Amino acid sequence: MRVRQIADIRLRYGHRRFHTRLQREGWLVNHNRLYCLEGLQMRPKPPRLRVSAKLREDRTDAVRLNQCWSMDFMADKLFDGRSLRLLMIVDNKALF
Repeated sequence: MRVRQIADIRLRYGHRRFHTRLQREGWLVNHNRLYCLEGLQMRPKPPRLRVSAKLREDRTDAVRLNQCWSMDFMADKLFDGRSLRLLMIVDNKALF
């Protein structure tokens, strides 16, 4: 009965906190089976408010030169072990 009383008052207590609280009050109980025997479960936490992702506008295709560019880094190692990094910038319309 005491477990039920504590469970009604302290909603977020788990089996370890119950066991500690009952020990302080002088009860000798098995902490492993305490929560299960009473049929108690942790109550679910309220869901967090999640911000929905902002949708991007559809991209239009490049119609003429110098309208849309792409860039990317490339990395490689030379034969003697030195590293080489390049910034590649490409005009998208020039590819077609």
